[in-house]
Amino acid sequence: MGTWDIGPFENDMAADFAHTLDEAAPDRREGLVRTTLSRTIQARDYLESPEGAEAAAAAAPIAAQCPGGEPISTSYGPKETLPVFADGLRPLAVEALDRVVAEESELAELWDETPGGPRWRQGVSRLRAVLAPESGPQEEVLFDSQLVARCCGSQDLSQNR
Repeated sequence: MGTWDIGPFENDMAADFAHTLDEAAPDRREGLVRTTLSRTIQARDYLESPEGAEAAAAAAPIAAQCPGGEPISTSYGPKETLPVFADGLRPLAVEALDRVVAEESELAELWDETPGGPRWRQGVSRLRAVLAPESGPQEEVLFDSQLVARCCGSQDLSQNR
């Protein structure tokens, strides 16, 4: 497999996947992405490099549509308009990306053998973070405390029982 950079479309398999998306009828593109992600998740044992590369490429356009997602700007990515992906694809994309970077993944092994491996993993992590943003419980607690203080003053509410 030819690889020229760390991006999700910067290898032969992913560029071919983008071409397949472009060639598919517009109403079949989401199904193609869903099938690619599902196939990755359902892979038993060892995930081969081509399937991992396609999964990362399938996750990228979903992430691009999320708040904070980066648009696909490489010339190797899809050129045709993609549908607005269903929110239900986000968890599939996260699960597929987790599989791509797991121990039993050829793509992860190959990247880990190169100096660019850490940068590749960071790129996958960024995609994942956009797909599944996590708000920490501490933020929620601070918000609730601030709301109570603003609403009720700084009095000790435990005494009002």
